[in-house]
Amino acid sequence: MSVAPNEEDREMVHAVLTSQAGAFERLLRQHQRLVWLLVQRLVREPEAARELCQEVFLRVSRQLAGFRFESRLSTWIGRIATSVALRHLEKQRIDTIEFDAELHDLGHEDTPAHLLDRAQRLQRLRDAIDALPPMPRLCLTLFHLEELPIAEVAALTHLPEGTVKSHLHRGRDRLRALLENHDEA
Repeated sequence: MSVAPNEEDREMVHAVLTSQAGAFERLLRQHQRLVWLLVQRLVREPEAARELCQEVFLRVSRQLAGFRFESRLSTWIGRIATSVALRHLEKQRIDTIEFDAELHDLGHEDTPAHLLDRAQRLQRLRDAIDALPPMPRLCLTLFHLEELPIAEVAALTHLPEGTVKSHLHRGRDRLRALLENHDEA
């Protein structure tokens, strides 16, 4: 299930395809956060992630004329980003992804002891997430931290919705076990 493109998507594509001044730059600014999020969460090295983001937008510029408006433009660009990153991982045989997004604020106390405890808990959570396989980690990040609906996560990752739900369920279970094992140690 994909979300239909809106009029803004149609106007953006038309502007880029007709070479209107600044149109591609607007497209890039509008979608660069999504592309960076997807690529950097799959690729550990920041320099490689930057290069892959450039590759994504090169592909977008080359393939935009073929965009069929069967989904949102952001979904289509996200699919390209995911494909580019996964292809890079296959070539590099890397099976982990980077997790460096800021986590939701856990409280507002600012005593030194609380800040230290909070930092330690955040680091344990980052370490546990880092221990997950790539797709469960990506699905958890997109669904929980980016608050995307399951249908959008499925579209971005090229996975059926049921598979996304399975990755979310198993990822949460594994995360819980990793955190419980760490607390017992």
